[in-house]
Amino acid sequence: MTTATAGERAREAVDGGEAPVRWVWLAAWPVTAVFVLSNAATPLYVLWQREMGFGRGTLTVVFACYIAGLLGSLLVCGVVSDRIGRKPVLLPALGLALVACLVFATAGGVGALIAARLCTGIAVGAVVSAGMAAVTDVAGPARRRIAALLASCAMVFGAGLGPLLAGVLSETLPGPTVTVFAVEAVLLVSAVVVVVRMPVRGAHAGHGGGGRDAGGWVRVPGVPHGAGWHLALGIAVFAPGITATSFVLSLGPSLLAGLLGTGSRIVSGALAFAMFLSATGVQFAVRRLGRRAVLACGASATALGMAALLTAVHTGSVAALAGAALLAGAGQGMGQLGGLSLLNSAVPGTRLAEANAALNVGGYLPAGLLPVSAGYLSDAVGLTTGATVFGTALAGLAVAGGGVVLLGRRRVSSAA
Repeated sequence: MTTATAGERAREAVDGGEAPVRWVWLAAWPVTAVFVLSNAATPLYVLWQREMGFGRGTLTVVFACYIAGLLGSLLVCGVVSDRIGRKPVLLPALGLALVACLVFATAGGVGALIAARLCTGIAVGAVVSAGMAAVTDVAGPARRRIAALLASCAMVFGAGLGPLLAGVLSETLPGPTVTVFAVEAVLLVSAVVVVVRMPVRGAHAGHGGGGRDAGGWVRVPGVPHGAGWHLALGIAVFAPGITATSFVLSLGPSLLAGLLGTGSRIVSGALAFAMFLSATGVQFAVRRLGRRAVLACGASATALGMAALLTAVHTGSVAALAGAALLAGAGQGMGQLGGLSLLNSAVPGTRLAEANAALNVGGYLPAGLLPVSAGYLSDAVGLTTGATVFGTALAGLAVAGGGVVLLGRRRVSSAA
């Protein structure tokens, strides 16, 4: 007689009904591990700029390559995951993330940084589609709300932990650009172990939903007929929220240097961590609210966060900058949770990874393009004017998104 492994027993539980609750939490770990990598390089760019001698324009190109890799990945990974399974997408993504760690750690020029950021973007795109869907698969139909909560929190917690970890390690240990990515590689290897043992069926949509999902393997991700309104509402709040956090991430170090007179990587990493910790905590705080209420609160937080950021820019208030970070994080967290919850309530598992990809395309497009545009504008007209124009526009988008949610309350309430 052979003894079943823990993973085999968990898979049997999935086939028979529900996996143990610990596996729902563990399934979220690969999402966290990859998102740690997504922002881990942020505090280190000042070191690379000093060593390699490149300017802000080149740094913008490096950032844009991450967004290009992420969006390109989203065009493929959601559909592929729904058709052939979560693991065949997640395992190569984690492998690519490990390659990115190696390239970052040994980077000797701008080309290496571009390659590493491109690999990182592709891995992140795979995880926000297949990884988040895997959490829902493991949780089962009866636990879809908690699955959306854990998947969303895993993303924002990892995004905040990355710059904090990198800031602390790079300031306190030798070989900063090597040490940071060596530690991240260990996290990614542990995520590989989790995915290998994860109690999720190999071919998810196989073909139970594949016959209804005609179309190419590479395409702009979408949702089934009848779920378009849910996707639109999620994007209306999530897109301004994640754009706000991207703006604070890009502007925060410059403001801190001016307000506090410090270029400390620990301080800038701590600001980013506080922002994403806010995004994590607020989701647990509002998890019992209806989806419409969560989205409306998210839009309000983003608008208030931009008002606080403008206050910080014009008055030099450190407290206002901290408030802007916390509110921006809350706005992204609630927008993301509301969007994922709506999709989980309306989209079958056979299309869920693609739906998650669609939500993230809608969010990351403005999050990638607008802060870069704001950076060039600030170079042309000054930081104060550029930040004022961008912050005002983004606050307007957040208010508009909240208005869409409130005007569409009947449709959302039917899903809440």
